[in-house]
Amino acid sequence: MEWLTEGFASLQAALFETVFQPLAFAIGLGGVLELVFDATGWLLVGLIQLALMLALIAPLERWRQAEPLRDRHAVRIDMLYTLVHRLGFFRLLFFFTLEPLLDEVFGSVRAQGWGGWHLDHVWPGVTDIPWVSFVLYLVLFDFINYWVHRGQHHWNPWWALHALHHSQRQMTMWTDNRNHLLDDVLQGVIWAVVAQCIGMAPAQFVAVVAVTQLSESFQHANVRLDFGRWGERLWVSPRFHRLHHSIGLGHESPGQVLGGHNFGVLLPWWDMLFGTANFEVRYDPTGIRDQVEAGRDYGHGFWQQQWLGLLRLLRVPDKG
Repeated sequence: MEWLTEGFASLQAALFETVFQPLAFAIGLGGVLELVFDATGWLLVGLIQLALMLALIAPLERWRQAEPLRDRHAVRIDMLYTLVHRLGFFRLLFFFTLEPLLDEVFGSVRAQGWGGWHLDHVWPGVTDIPWVSFVLYLVLFDFINYWVHRGQHHWNPWWALHALHHSQRQMTMWTDNRNHLLDDVLQGVIWAVVAQCIGMAPAQFVAVVAVTQLSESFQHANVRLDFGRWGERLWVSPRFHRLHHSIGLGHESPGQVLGGHNFGVLLPWWDMLFGTANFEVRYDPTGIRDQVEAGRDYGHGFWQQQWLGLLRLLRVPDKG
């Protein structure tokens, strides 16, 4: 962990000093160099993720394809979503809008004498070991992500936004970031609040987010692959998550519009514990029932998808 952390820090510093610090001064952002430095780190993480996706997941999609690609335009739009998130554009938006507000709120709370609680201090000498604290953070965030994901599927206003993610009929490794921007903002605030409450170091936060995102890219891949009887119960596989995206099965419950199965983001443990796991080995078509049965339009381009998501949130009827 220390070798990885030090290597990443060196790359981040070099990229910042040679490229982004001079650029920040040139465009008048010299007063926010700390934010620019943080954004450089997220950009580096994104570039590493993209390289791993292209080197490892893309060949798997060609080798064990779950279904033939019929709508390459939809895949290209998903690629745009991925680049917006993994290259730091969304993170920059978050830094310059909500981050200052959150810092002010947490600063006020600390001024009142509440210093927060540090998860890695629970068992001195053990939980403060870098790799141990990383595993603890990963499991805790995954537990929270499970309930966030269930909330997206059980609360109608949240589903109005999250439905965009499920409207993809051609799932690939690029589909993970196909989300409404308001949905991403809401999740970003939740993660920031949790990280502050448990005293999570920025480097650990970046590592947890990076591992989670890379695993989610793999889970969404157009791959006919499961991990076997026991492996399926240890880590979320492309098969396990594809069922969650399946029409009329993964995100619906009997007699309800919302509900479903397989909400786990990294670990299927929470689905097993709370009765939402489905381990059937099947590869059904993905999408949303009303796309097929009622021809509902979820948009064909980035901005159209964002706009239609807002209309669903405001419950504005579809045309016709």
